[in-house]
Amino acid sequence: MDVTLVGGGRDTAAAPTLFGPFVAAAGPGAVIACVLVDEGSDRPAPPWTRAYRRARRLDPFDRWSRLLSAAGPCRTVPIQIPSGGRLDVGALDGATGLFVAGGLTPDYATALASVRADVLAWLSRTGAPYAGYSAGAAVAAERAVIGGWRSGGVPICDEDAGESLDEVTVTDGLGLVPALVDIHCAQWGTLPRLLAAARAEAAAGRPAEGWGIDEDTAIHLTDDAVTVLGRGQVHRLLPGPDEITVEQFASTERLPDPRASQPQPEPAD
Repeated sequence: MDVTLVGGGRDTAAAPTLFGPFVAAAGPGAVIACVLVDEGSDRPAPPWTRAYRRARRLDPFDRWSRLLSAAGPCRTVPIQIPSGGRLDVGALDGATGLFVAGGLTPDYATALASVRADVLAWLSRTGAPYAGYSAGAAVAAERAVIGGWRSGGVPICDEDAGESLDEVTVTDGLGLVPALVDIHCAQWGTLPRLLAAARAEAAAGRPAEGWGIDEDTAIHLTDDAVTVLGRGQVHRLLPGPDEITVEQFASTERLPDPRASQPQPEPAD
């Protein structure tokens, strides 16, 4: 399966690097289904998100169409979902690639996680690649970090990065990648949130590594590699028995693949 996870960013010039492999994987005459959730104008949000919503209300689809078209020849088809709604997977028929846009991550989790099995079946049946931007990247995970800015009542990142949630919240995601994913990592200071999420998941018996993706940066997964694309870094959190280590990976570097078989300890003599 071909999966691209983009940590956010607004530089259209970065689109060929970040989304080029996705559009190419969608094939000649690519038809990209673009999933967008309308969060509604009454939801609390930071100033930049409110400005983004105003722009989307003027033309909610145009930005994503331009972004993907800048990455390669393709035809983009909007699939808009109201806040609280769920994706009708039948609407993807005829598409050769699936793109999930940005916005409020909890709304995207609601729209997609409940139809996870159907989405995975569609991707498997069609061989279509998946790309997620910001919220679309976060919800691609097996367990999705959907927001929050406090851990145990203690602030750990800016409230404006909380996605309208208070406590760090992890829910079921699409299950495309076996790692926790957080977004806008360096720009929004979300690495402490990813760390808190990784600790909480490990304490609940669900240990998983974490990927904090900077803006204008992507992780590209193919069947045999996990590669960093773009201008920033990916911050890899690796849980151990007593601590969580953090590693940074830059463009063109490969992450250790969490899907690969892990070496087993040698039996004691």
